[in-house]
Amino acid sequence: MATDSRARSLRDSLAARLRGRLLTALAAVTSVVLVVAFYYPVGTVLIEAVLVDGVPTLAVFVEVVRDPFYFGELARLFAGESPLAVARALLGPDRRLGIVGFTAYQAALSTIASVALGLPAAYLLARFEFPGRRTARSLTIVPFVLPSIMVAVGFVATFGTNGTLNAVLTGLGLPRVNLLFTLEAVVIAHAFYNAPLVARVTTAAWESVDARAVETARSLGAGPIRAFYDVVAPQVYPAVLTGAALTFVFTFGTFPIVLALGGFELATVEVFVYRLVRDLNYAEAAALAIIELVISLGVLLAYLRYEAKNAVRSRGARPLPRKPLLPQSPSLRGLSTRFGLAAYLLLAGLVFLAPIASMILASVTGGDGALTLEHYRFLLDRQRTGAAFQVRPWPAIRNSLAFASVATLIALPMGVVVAVLTTRRYRGRKLVDAAAMAPLAVSGIVVGLGLLRGLVFGVEIAGWRFAATGAAAIVVAHAVAGYPFVVRTVAPGLAGLDRSLIESARALGASRARVIRDVELPLVWPGVVAGAAFAFAISIGEFTATVVLATGADAYTMPVAIERFIGRRLGPATAMGVVLLVVTGLSFVVIDRLGGETRGL
Repeated sequence: MATDSRARSLRDSLAARLRGRLLTALAAVTSVVLVVAFYYPVGTVLIEAVLVDGVPTLAVFVEVVRDPFYFGELARLFAGESPLAVARALLGPDRRLGIVGFTAYQAALSTIASVALGLPAAYLLARFEFPGRRTARSLTIVPFVLPSIMVAVGFVATFGTNGTLNAVLTGLGLPRVNLLFTLEAVVIAHAFYNAPLVARVTTAAWESVDARAVETARSLGAGPIRAFYDVVAPQVYPAVLTGAALTFVFTFGTFPIVLALGGFELATVEVFVYRLVRDLNYAEAAALAIIELVISLGVLLAYLRYEAKNAVRSRGARPLPRKPLLPQSPSLRGLSTRFGLAAYLLLAGLVFLAPIASMILASVTGGDGALTLEHYRFLLDRQRTGAAFQVRPWPAIRNSLAFASVATLIALPMGVVVAVLTTRRYRGRKLVDAAAMAPLAVSGIVVGLGLLRGLVFGVEIAGWRFAATGAAAIVVAHAVAGYPFVVRTVAPGLAGLDRSLIESARALGASRARVIRDVELPLVWPGVVAGAAFAFAISIGEFTATVVLATGADAYTMPVAIERFIGRRLGPATAMGVVLLVVTGLSFVVIDRLGGETRGL
């Protein structure tokens, strides 16, 4: 008996020690994955900006920053001219922004438009109850999975010269408009993509506000507006800034949307990185990509500093009650709110639903405008009779779901571990946070090229050559692209937890890993579910890196299949786009339902 007791005590002690080391082990594994799958491949591309023909040099950087084509009037400042003269030129009517300046300008406009469209949606989903609310909330992620080239087709069908919008305007006797190849078209398309992101993260934060704090403020004499500004707004602002910061980073690094809807006259930094890579000018492309990375990381760092200083502690025990969308006792204030929401829904319908509806209509319309299922029959015929080298629908659907599932299983624990590490107080925490968020700021073209030249072509270590298949590289690329979303949805919740709960659990003997599993993660479960949905969505819709890495029928996904079909026949491409919508929409609804009514997003 004594021997059994000692053995059991030894096993318990060893298990407790392993649990205590679990977080450290997971952090080490996460670091290795990031180094192998992101930092090394990207580093092999970016190093060409400072290592030309084997010689270290900054000449490429100096040439780029002094080129007015890239930096406009600021190039004169880098060339040594007076800051006052440069400032006067920037304020003048004939100022030149350059490619970098224009990219920042359109990103700022896109961010403003995305926040303006996303906030009313978050207010509607978080504060009102109506049939289909949870499904509508689940489907806010769908724009994220639409390949950019497919969105471009939808926008052309909606806002083009002979598009749906002009057909409606002509029917009403109004003048026609043409938004294609304008800055307005680019901004609207970016809002289509990113306003749902703002809405989703803001809805999650709004639903996490503790109703008791609002009730306390009201009992102390605060009116509804004062209670909102003093209690609700401080807990919602960080989420709004999360959406705004991510929107700026995404639109600063935009590529397919600008190329399709703006042309080279409205080209951004990413477009020129692509052109330089295509022309094999790797040194200048790497220099431009590093400049893009520095600006994007600067925006993320500014946001992270704000988030760290403005974290709100909250137990989040009881969410705010939702109001019925149709009031039982109409009042002037209630009716004005509903009329405002109705006007917003009309605008949102034009921006969000019209391009999707146009794509669906194109999938069931022939060249003569008559309704037909010919495009869907083409997909079925291609599946049955297509050759091995041809793109077929089922392998594309299967690969997309398989890659997204595995990528999510990798990204979720990585994101949770990084979220835990970035919400603890220790020296160097901000550096860890910035390094973990780097995948959000790096060009997708650079990531894909680096993985192709690194993992796929192979790396030689100690005489052994290690190489990965295209499918494995795609999964890794998707996981690395998706895990920052897990971090950004989980970390604010962890930072806002009441520390007394954690301290009480530790005082009762719970290990650090046990506290995370039994106390912290259940309280931030909405963020975990949101992170899983985002990781899945990013994987399903990722195109830039995938099209570089996809080799053979075992690796192409639905977005790649759509791009291949567009190159030949537009009808089957729109039909494949509808299949993508249905498959991913159902997937996100299932993911959200797994979170439960009170805990999921």
